Amino acid sequence: MPADLTRPDAVDAASYLLTNDSVDRYRRTVREGIERVADRIRRTEQPFSGITPGSLARQIGEIDLDRPLHDLTAALDELEEVYLRDAVYFHHPRYLAHLNCPVVIPALVAEAILSAVNSSLDTWDQSAGGTLIERHLIAWTARRLGFGDTADGVFTSGGTQSNLQALLLAREEALGGAGDDAGRQHLLPRLRILASEASHFSVRKSATLLGLAADAVRTVATDAKRRMRPDALARELRRCRRHGDRVMAVVATAGTTDYGTIDPLPAIADVCASEQTWLHVDAAYGCGLLVSPTRRHLLDGIERANSVTVDYHKSFFQPVSSSAVVVRDGSVLRHVTYHADYLNPVRAAEQDIPNQVDKSLQTTRRFDALKLWLTLRVMGPETLGRLFDQVVDLASKAWELLAHDPRFEVVAPSQLSTLVFRYVPPDGPGRKLIDDANLYARDALAASGEGMVAATTVNGEHYLKFTLLNPTTTLDDIAYVLDLLAEHAHRYVCERLPDGCGAGPHVDDSPPTTRRPDEP
Repeated sequence: MPADLTRPDAVDAASYLLTNDSVDRYRRTVREGIERVADRIRRTEQPFSGITPGSLARQIGEIDLDRPLHDLTAALDELEEVYLRDAVYFHHPRYLAHLNCPVVIPALVAEAILSAVNSSLDTWDQSAGGTLIERHLIAWTARRLGFGDTADGVFTSGGTQSNLQALLLAREEALGGAGDDAGRQHLLPRLRILASEASHFSVRKSATLLGLAADAVRTVATDAKRRMRPDALARELRRCRRHGDRVMAVVATAGTTDYGTIDPLPAIADVCASEQTWLHVDAAYGCGLLVSPTRRHLLDGIERANSVTVDYHKSFFQPVSSSAVVVRDGSVLRHVTYHADYLNPVRAAEQDIPNQVDKSLQTTRRFDALKLWLTLRVMGPETLGRLFDQVVDLASKAWELLAHDPRFEVVAPSQLSTLVFRYVPPDGPGRKLIDDANLYARDALAASGEGMVAATTVNGEHYLKFTLLNPTTTLDDIAYVLDLLAEHAHRYVCERLPDGCGAGPHVDDSPPTTRRPDEP
């Protein structure tokens, strides 16, 4: 019989393992953990507690990991204090900050399954059905992208890894005609990547990891809507050629992190085709359009890309991690294939044994594909697409709200679900405090826990940002957060002006009187 875990002196280390003898304990303990999370989510009234890093660090630092509690209930009680109480809850409708989404329940069921079975998706003899499920999902995604039968890909940890792998493949294709190592070393410093001003920072990070020159990433100008300009791209390609540089890849973005804009993919694809240049599309954010019943056309042209990044854990409402890199020509994945006799010997490939490690930068890898699989089998793609459409529709309404609110100015409308805006003090000396007022308002809002927004810069000035990925968020939630931000920013300005705000609205230190959207 398994040891009684309530008696520390009787604990058998093996009894903690999930085996056929411990399934009853597994049911009880997992259920207890799930109940804690469910109860916490049920009781959550705001997205964040407002705790500071220093106070939480002290609390966690005092825990002696060498003295176990030998009791799950006690450990969960402790976890309430150091994690669950102060976690940032993305499911809350006033979490409006980053590209974090609430997650669908079928994916959570899959998460429990894949964690318990613990398949490793590197080789067939460790994953079997998991390997084929992942391959089937990649083929499904490729069809949604408009790729043909030669397409392939692999799940990754996220958009940064997907972008890195895509650019690695592009680098190797560019170096393919360089000959021996000497030729490669001669060409490597001349390789360039062209990306817009609004592209993700992981493009530059990837260039560094790939050993490219410090100035390898060249910025292509954008239009008034923050989209890459095809004419500027063509000019930059010609300029690189005149200077003896080789453009190994152009990175277009389908859903920029700040502005939610989509580069003009058909025109960019035309330019890349004319120059025979690898086109990578970073659709980490905009990939939800692949299942949208109404907006799929916004991704027209993506089928002409050589590689695409998709982040299911953004606009497919999946738990982290769930991402993939997909290539139009699967043969280019050979550039990440390395064989180890103990794991994936050459003879396995010759026997057509499907080892996913042959396609991946990772070796040991979770069966994250199961989350998307179970989601699609339970909900279907159009249901996911309707959820994404809801947040895009909400962003359009929020734009109208901001555009007609004299307290704020808002940057260009988003094609997806982000909004960049800032509080603007009334005319007068308070205008000089605009940057600091917005930074303060964001911090004060987070400290209150009432809501969370992100921040960015536009032309060197500080702005705030909504990222809407929760279909349960309402326009009332957004209006409530805007009122809080305006009150915090206005108070900041008034407290720093010699004569206060003069005839402006009276502001004191009492809590905001703005009514919550869930109040009658």
